[in-house]
Amino acid sequence: MDRALRQLGLDESQVEIEILSQGRAGILGFGGEPARVRVHPIDTGPQPGNIREEPEPEDEDGEEDDEPQPAAIRRVHRAERGPRPDSDAVTTAAVDIVEDLLDILDIDADVNPRPPVTPGDGAGMVSAVIDIEGDDLGLLIGRRGETLASFQYVINLMLARKLHNKALVGIDVGGYRRRREESLRNLAGRMAERVRMTGQSVTLEPMPPNERRIIHIALSESPHVVTVSIGEGDARKVAITPRR
Repeated sequence: MDRALRQLGLDESQVEIEILSQGRAGILGFGGEPARVRVHPIDTGPQPGNIREEPEPEDEDGEEDDEPQPAAIRRVHRAERGPRPDSDAVTTAAVDIVEDLLDILDIDADVNPRPPVTPGDGAGMVSAVIDIEGDDLGLLIGRRGETLASFQYVINLMLARKLHNKALVGIDVGGYRRRREESLRNLAGRMAERVRMTGQSVTLEPMPPNERRIIHIALSESPHVVTVSIGEGDARKVAITPRR
């Protein structure tokens, strides 16, 4: 755990450590015995590494805004965040961090960066996507991608502290995010057709912000339906309603 905290650039006074199961400690529950821990950075105010997984601004209720915004508004938010580091420097630093963490976790995998292309990649939001390919990487993905989301958060936290500026990259493991994006786009299309045929609204299951964003973008130009996020916290979901 001490080594993990050094990698994060934090000490024990700056985090809350939750032990999920006993065993030899590791990062996100990996390495050695099947110990599982969760590290929650304590928000102590604006700091170079104090970032969120999703760079979109928050709604009034504190929930991240997953719905696409007009270009003019996005430019204002980018200006408020200040200039981003050079994308090549971000990519190089991110690859180094990912490789170091995989070594710590004793995971043998190939690490390859690429430009973000699709909404699921985080196009327009991240500097690069770091693909991790190898055998038996399901443990890095977790149930419905929860471990992958935590891993990406840690990478971006470490990246921001290393570069002393906010910088974001996406992380994909074994093409999971690409497959999930395709599945969500297909779901959006089927549900939009159901709404068009029946005239009745459909509410999807709760999703994290990045997945809700995929639904919103997939249906943003539909002449028949509109989408809106409803609910709070982990229960936040997308409702698809007939366009009036």
